[in-house]
Amino acid sequence: MRLRDAVAADVAATAEVAAASYRAAFAAILDPEVLARYDPAFFAARFAASLDRLRLAERDGRIIGFCLVTEAHIDMIFVAPDALGTGAGRALLADAQAHGASSLECFAANAPARHFYDRQGWRVTQAYTRFFAGRDRSFVRYEYLEG
Repeated sequence: MRLRDAVAADVAATAEVAAASYRAAFAAILDPEVLARYDPAFFAARFAASLDRLRLAERDGRIIGFCLVTEAHIDMIFVAPDALGTGAGRALLADAQAHGASSLECFAANAPARHFYDRQGWRVTQAYTRFFAGRDRSFVRYEYLEG
């Protein structure tokens, strides 16, 4: 596996990974009509506008995960459903940390992600509710506190 910066030619493949990962990760959290809005076209537009902040995990020439960071905040970090458990998530998270990322937001109900962040040394610093996808939802803010 290798990590690298994204280029314009990666947008479509990364958007497919994003849509599949989003559906898999949030199937028990978001309603199907909400999940349907987060299709490859949605993510392709987002990635095209933020290409300079997108890092990829690639194995055998295939994009298996990505991380999008704004300043020191991880906006999105996902691994393709069929690549979970390969170390791509750990590598992407460590790479983001090495480049200065120190915070992220997670659905409070996303137990698998929360377990992953906890195991990587990230800590919940805030729990809150905010409006997302049509209604108030519970979130937690994680921070990576070195030392």
